[in-house]
Amino acid sequence: MDDDEAITRALAGDLDAYEVLVARYSVAAHRTAALLGAGDEAEDVVQEAFVKAFRHLGGFRREAAFKPWLLRIVANETHNLTRSRGRRADLTVRLGQEREPDGPDSPEGIVVAADGGARLLAAVRKLPDREREAVVCRYFLQLSELETAEVLGVRLGTVKSRTSRGLRRLREEVGRELLP
Repeated sequence: MDDDEAITRALAGDLDAYEVLVARYSVAAHRTAALLGAGDEAEDVVQEAFVKAFRHLGGFRREAAFKPWLLRIVANETHNLTRSRGRRADLTVRLGQEREPDGPDSPEGIVVAADGGARLLAAVRKLPDREREAVVCRYFLQLSELETAEVLGVRLGTVKSRTSRGLRRLREEVGRELLP
């Protein structure tokens, strides 16, 4: 069942059809919440986002893609959470879980990769919120610039400039050896 059919059936009251969307996009929603700062509360953020998405499904523009629409709700919920607790939450990324297994690495390679990943994440945490959000969406969530603009609710040019500034700051912080 594709997204459009699942949405049509969910709007008609078929909760199993909505469950298809939940199953399809749960991983992306959790990753988005965690990377944008929800930390240990990512599960709560995602649940609230799926509930809100269901409640507002009737207002969803059918010509648009569901995933960026949902991730925008997740981003807004995460922003509300971090703002309400009055501080920046730590990003929780487990690089080792997101890497494709490529055979046994040497102990030296594992240490170097872990150190590089830790340095990069520490630098990402230090970025201003807007630049961090753009970099996370583009490079950690692998969204297109257009999808990132939709998720963040900004113009395409804004995504480009925020991403560019964020990458420049990261290069200054961790050096070119860790970044594209």
